[in-house]
Amino acid sequence: MRYFLEVSYKGTHFYGFQIQENAKTIQGELENALNICLKMPISLTGSSRTDTGVHAYQNYFHFDYEGIITEKNHYSLNSIISEDIVVKSIRPVRDDAHSRFDAIAREYKYHIYFKKDPFQKETAWYYPFKIDFVQLQLAANKLMGTHDFASFSKRNTQVFTHICTIDKAEWSISENGFVFTVKSNRFLRGMVRALVATMLKVGRGSFSITDFEEILDAKECGKADFSAPARGLFLMNVIYPATVFL
Repeated sequence: MRYFLEVSYKGTHFYGFQIQENAKTIQGELENALNICLKMPISLTGSSRTDTGVHAYQNYFHFDYEGIITEKNHYSLNSIISEDIVVKSIRPVRDDAHSRFDAIAREYKYHIYFKKDPFQKETAWYYPFKIDFVQLQLAANKLMGTHDFASFSKRNTQVFTHICTIDKAEWSISENGFVFTVKSNRFLRGMVRALVATMLKVGRGSFSITDFEEILDAKECGKADFSAPARGLFLMNVIYPATVFL
């Protein structure tokens, strides 16, 4: 039987999502805990790879196990794994369901804050500069729809296309800063952080809206600004069609 494992984690103390030799990762921690709980080797396949320091309110893995997962298994799993990871649910799915390829959309948020705050230093980007919010949102509006986002992708990534369809791109005001929310059918490596850093240059007046459009239209990998650090980025939702779940 195939299961979807829904997890939430603070990525600060992990070397990314995907398992690595001699490094603490989200996948590695979960596989070790599952091996103990289920008393057999379990191999996980992830939905959305997050870089070192990136967080997730919701992410998924799938795995195969010829048995019934009980509430006791769920409880035991959470008692074993790192306190920075929570298993939110373990749900049976179709035998051919795939946590990565069956996802129809993902949503991210990126947090920046303006006043120094020790409680935000691991979960947001300290950005003590004056920003024109209107210009920031005008830049975000240019992202809506279907575009080639190659300029906002890191180089040497193994993807068949840089085309993505964004149906939400908006900035909002938080208590001590701004939050960028973006939802798309797919994302490229480094894309959200590049969007944020480049839009902030528009907000500060370093780039005009025309400059921003030219970067988007260039379709040249690495053309954008990639300086936004990982710590401000959260994967919020991974969305699947209801037919995936049993």
